[in-house]
Amino acid sequence: MTTTSAPDILGQALLDYHHGKVKDAIVTVHCSAADDEPLPAAYFFRTVLQMPELERQALDESRGRVLDLGAGAGCHSLELQSRGFEVKAVDVSAGAVQVMTERGVRNVARHDLFAPKPATELPYDTILLLMNGLGLTGTLEGLDKFLGHARTLLAPGGQILATSSDVRYLYEDEDGALLINLNGPYYGEVQYTLSYKGKTGEPFPWLFVDAALLNDAAEAAGYTADFIGEDENEQYLVRLTPLN
Repeated sequence: MTTTSAPDILGQALLDYHHGKVKDAIVTVHCSAADDEPLPAAYFFRTVLQMPELERQALDESRGRVLDLGAGAGCHSLELQSRGFEVKAVDVSAGAVQVMTERGVRNVARHDLFAPKPATELPYDTILLLMNGLGLTGTLEGLDKFLGHARTLLAPGGQILATSSDVRYLYEDEDGALLINLNGPYYGEVQYTLSYKGKTGEPFPWLFVDAALLNDAAEAAGYTADFIGEDENEQYLVRLTPLN
C-alpha cells in the first residue's frame, strides 16, 4: 500500500510565483477564529523597503550568526546575507526550501523549529521568528517547549527576535466586550488550513500570544523579555534573552 504525504500548499504557491507560472499565485487562509483571507505568494518575496517597520527593526537588531526560522521564500535571510551576516534559513516546506536555494540563500535546511542543532554546527547569536513567527510554536505548551529548546541553539549572550500579536479584537462585540470562553483554550490558540489551486493542506495550530502572557512564559523559562516595537495592529517585536 502506498501513502501520500500532505500537499505542500504554501511551497507550491511560492514555486509557482518564483518560476513565473502563476503571476498572481494566491493562497487562501482558513482560520478557526476569523474569515477566510487571501495570502499572495508575492508577499514572501518583498524587498526590505516593502517590509513592515517591525521586520526592518528586527533585521537592524540582528547580530552575529543568525538562524531564520520559518524563513518562507528567504526575504529576511537574503537581506541579512547582503549585509554580510552568516545566516541559516529553515522552513518545514520543501517548496520553500527549493525557492530559497534557487534565490541564493547559501545555507538552507528543511525541518521544524524543534529540530536539534547538529553537533558540528556552531550556536547562533540571533534567532529570528518574523511574520508572527512565534505562531510556529502552535500552542502555549509549544511556546514553553520552544523556549527551553532555544537555549540549545543560542550562543552565550544570544537573543531571540520575534513578532506576535494580541488577537483579542477578534472576540470583541460591538460594545467592546470580550466574548471569550474562560473555560476553553487560550483565545490566541487558533487553527489554520491553507488552500491553493483546488488542494487543501492539513490543519495546523498557530499561536498569537499577548505581550503579558509572553512575558510570563519568558520569565518562567529564564528569559528577559524586552518589547522593542509595536504597530497599530496590536503586533509587537520582542527580544528574548536567556538570563544565564
